[in-house]
Amino acid sequence: QALLVESGGGLVQAGDSLRLSCIVSGRTFSIPAMGWFRQAPGKEREFVAAITWSGGVTRYADSLKGRFTISKDNVKNTVYLQMNSLKPEDTALYYCAAGTFTTLPGGYKDWGQGTQVTVSS
Repeated sequence: QALLVESGGGLVQAGDSLRLSCIVSGRTFSIPAMGWFRQAPGKEREFVAAITWSGGVTRYADSLKGRFTISKDNVKNTVYLQMNSLKPEDTALYYCAAGTFTTLPGGYKDWGQGTQVTVSS
């Protein structure tokens, strides 16, 4: 089991940037991939981005390509989500997750507690 702790969320204005971090501990050697998801009030959990733990292959939600970047630091066991040009519709609780390299929440076994991102207009 992997333990995941997110940080970096906050209240920002439209157009600002934020970088989320997810520190991973536990059985990191067995993790195929890490993903970021988000969930706004009243909406389903939505895929944001994913990265393979060893090779660093990435994939993104089509609607977020160009604004969001996922990266990792294997030495620090940390995964990042750089978010630029934030919009009010990016407001959500952002989760990191460990599992398979997929866009589906069901493919991820371990989840963090989430970090809130609020973007004001």
